[in-house]
Amino acid sequence: MEDIITEIQYDDLIESTGNTPILSDSYSEVEREILIDVKDVSMLFRLPAEKIDNLKEYFIKFLKRKIKYKDFWVLKNINLQVRRGESLALIGRNGAGKSTLLRLIAGIMEPAKGEITTKGVMAPLLKLGAGFDSNATGKENIFLNGAILGFSKKEMAKKYNSIVEFSELGDFMNVPIKNYSSGMMARLGFSIAVDVKPDILIVDEILAVGDAPFQKKCRTRIKQLQDSGTTFIVVSHSMETLKSLCQKAIWLKDGKIELSGSVAEVSSSYLKYCNEVSLDK
Repeated sequence: MEDIITEIQYDDLIESTGNTPILSDSYSEVEREILIDVKDVSMLFRLPAEKIDNLKEYFIKFLKRKIKYKDFWVLKNINLQVRRGESLALIGRNGAGKSTLLRLIAGIMEPAKGEITTKGVMAPLLKLGAGFDSNATGKENIFLNGAILGFSKKEMAKKYNSIVEFSELGDFMNVPIKNYSSGMMARLGFSIAVDVKPDILIVDEILAVGDAPFQKKCRTRIKQLQDSGTTFIVVSHSMETLKSLCQKAIWLKDGKIELSGSVAEVSSSYLKYCNEVSLDK
């Protein structure tokens, strides 16, 4: 919220209470509003304890109840709060639980333990092509995604031209998206998400897809949304991207929060850790 308060003033108004930062009472209720509240969340996956090479073998063992599983806690006791207008980066190595946490926040999965509360319209960009019907055209998918986000056909009709203009896909709106390239799908998905002006925008690596001019265009639009009060959570392995878009960061390691703080502090500690791991090998 650069137009409300400078970074230095913002840091001065933070009061720490455990792992959850609380803003000073001088903030208005709207500015203090918590849009994402994650309390003691853990996520369990049950993985087969042995390798099964084919479907027939799996089916036979399943009927005989001979499949053994082992529990894998991908997330353990996660607590975080994100307020209106804040931007949060999730940092960590592959398998740390970043994408799983995003899916839990988006409501795609239910946590094994704990609870997650969100407020407002949420636009999740979690996977390339997620929410699209591959046999439908680009135009049809705009209305389909709008319906998923809770907008009527009439409301999406008003947004249609601006979505097409931003995506630069006007010549391909009547083409089934199964014929789209990955970059074109990323353009369409992002264009829909930002045009509906969500309260919460969740992005998982999708900014890494597409050409450089469109990536720059995406960052500019995200900045505009942030200035207008949109809450933003992003997962990316590009530290430069995260530092340019986010105020805060959380480093996930083995399913736990290793460090939380400013994006500069957390990314620096994470990169130092990665360099040490590389030297040990």
